[in-house]
Amino acid sequence: MKQAGLKQGKRGLIAFVVAATLMSTPLILPAQQANAATVNPYKNINQPVSIEGVRVDLSALNTDNTTYIAVRSLNESIGLNTKFDKIKQTVTVTGRGRVLVLDLKSGGATLNGQTIYGLPAIVQNYTTYVPFRFLLERMGYGVSYDTASKAIGIEAIQENDLKITNAVIKEESAKKSLLVNYPQISGFADEAVQNKINALLKSEAELNADAARESLSEALGEIPDHVPAVAFDGTYTITYNEQGKLSLYVDYYIYTGGAHGSTARVPYTFDLKTGNLLTLKDATGNHDKYVSIINSKIKSQIKARGIYLLNPFETIEPDRDYFLKHNGLVIFFGQYEYTPYAEGMPEFEIPFSDFK
Repeated sequence: MKQAGLKQGKRGLIAFVVAATLMSTPLILPAQQANAATVNPYKNINQPVSIEGVRVDLSALNTDNTTYIAVRSLNESIGLNTKFDKIKQTVTVTGRGRVLVLDLKSGGATLNGQTIYGLPAIVQNYTTYVPFRFLLERMGYGVSYDTASKAIGIEAIQENDLKITNAVIKEESAKKSLLVNYPQISGFADEAVQNKINALLKSEAELNADAARESLSEALGEIPDHVPAVAFDGTYTITYNEQGKLSLYVDYYIYTGGAHGSTARVPYTFDLKTGNLLTLKDATGNHDKYVSIINSKIKSQIKARGIYLLNPFETIEPDRDYFLKHNGLVIFFGQYEYTPYAEGMPEFEIPFSDFK
């Protein structure tokens, strides 16, 4: 088992603080989302969807290899509740212990009070369309795609019996802002495990916030007055809450002047029996050949997706960072590790079945 401690959070911060000093491409802030209203109309299609084995056709749009589903379909077919606020121009989606608010004016979104980043909604012919996979995975559903029938499969995930709430560290001044969101769990049967996990996540958030304060303060004395305020932002995503495991990652973004900011991803996968962090080998069921299996999958996906590499990929480290999703484990590349800045952090999902 990987031992819980300060090394992981500190490692994440150091990596991107150094990178933020060296990078030289245009500044891209997380808040810079595209406007929700569309300029050019998109072609409307009837998207076949299998919901718990029952097939229906839903009104959808398809653009940039992303399927958008009409919000009203969430009420009529999937069982989530939606509410449109005409004055505020927001759509609120509730269900499965979650509240997702889409701001149609800014293109932003919040989940249980935390700002999340992704594709904005599209408004066309007085109908709001939302990115289907992005929304449903965050609302606790598994999403699959059948190439032959071109049908999207949806299933409600049987999640662990616990509740996840958002905790915040927030500080703001005229030229500096710091906002770190981190999860805390409640309602779990084993209170000792719950406290252990919460303590680690809180400690890691505070550690990164402490280091960020130092970096932001140093930067304020070195950048000219016309440069935008320095900023630090931590946003988490729960990716897996099943089968006695809890997996998530925190994206830490920092801007301290220069061409643009930088983001580092710090993942955590917990065993809910012990509260310990699980290593990559643990997550593969201690498969003897887990490294070679993962390497093979990453190489085949790089080729199939035509990903341009700055450096050739040969192998992962045995203790490589990862996180879990409904159907498999995910290895990701850090910014500039193998790909240009514009590629973000490419993800490679390896099905759990590959380790059986």
